[in-house]
This record gives sequence, structure tokens and C-alpha cells, in this order.
Amino acid sequence: MSMTQQVSIPEMVRQSQEIISNPSVSTFERYERHGNMTSAAIYIAIAAAISGVIGLTGGLGGFLSAIIGTLIGFFVFTGLVYYLGKQIAGGTGSWDEVAYTFALFSAPLYVIGALLGLIVWVFGFIPLLNVLVALAALVVGLIILLAQAYFAYLAVQSSMNIHDQSKAIITLVLSVIGSFIVQAVIGAIL
Repeated sequence: MSMTQQVSIPEMVRQSQEIISNPSVSTFERYERHGNMTSAAIYIAIAAAISGVIGLTGGLGGFLSAIIGTLIGFFVFTGLVYYLGKQIAGGTGSWDEVAYTFALFSAPLYVIGALLGLIVWVFGFIPLLNVLVALAALVVGLIILLAQAYFAYLAVQSSMNIHDQSKAIITLVLSVIGSFIVQAVIGAIL
């Protein structure tokens, strides 16, 4: 399949299930050229919309800004992974490959995080149980964060062809820092 072809959402969901249930560089490599930036954007936008509905965001403006903010954050981060991976680590992948592989695990994790937030919100009104649920959510949230870091580590190795572990980690750490800075600047401007 050419990288310019669109991938159906059910196919992306199937690929996400495969990546999450069998995480490895080779699993990511199996799918890295199946989609493109547009496929990644659609998948992330759908996940952001589902997360916005689940998360009970305030009004249409909050809902739309959550989708736009998620997309901007995703593409700033994957753009930095692509740029820094090429410049610092000598990576040879494309931004399409980076965005697509990162979308395959990021979209489901966004939705899982939103479901977790909904559970905490629902039980937030029940004294004592709210504390236990919040603590459990904290633990699950940390597990999601660690899973996201692990999947990102595998995805950067695959999508950018960076097989030196330290270069892959440096690329990701600098991308996270750069993404925070860019989003802070955008937030300050807006």
C-alpha cells in the first residue's frame, strides 16, 4: 500500500489492537507505511472528539478547542520526533511514517485516558469511594503514561529507523521538551 493512500478507521483500529497487544519494533514496521499524515490526523481527531464527549468538556467551544489542541500537540510532537530524529540521530524515516505509527497507539490511549477521567468524575461525588477511585486512577494513569513512553520508544525506532537505543531516547526526550515549549508559546500567544 502506498503511503499516500487513506486507511479506513476499522483497519487502523485493527492495527492499533495489534500494536498494543504485540508491541515490538517489527510490529510497528509492519504498519509504518500503511498510512500517511492525513490518516493520522483523522484518527487522532476522532480519538480527540470521542475523548471530548467522554470527558464532558464545557460547550462546543471547549470541545472544538480540545480537538484542535490535541491535533496541534500531536503534530508538533511528531514533527519534532521527525526533525530531531533526522538531525540528531541520523534517522531515515518520513514524517508520514512517524505520524502514522504514533497515531496507532496515541489515539486509543487518549480514549482510555478520557474513560478513566469519566470514571473518576462519576465516583467523585461519593465520599470515601472518590478517594479510592482517584488513587486507582492515578496508578492507571501512570501505567498509561509508561505505556505511551514505551510505545513511543518502539515507534521512533521503527518509523525513523533509529536502532541505537540512546539516540532513540534522546530524540524522544528532546521532542517532549520541545513540544512543551512550543505549546507554551502557542498558549501564551492565544
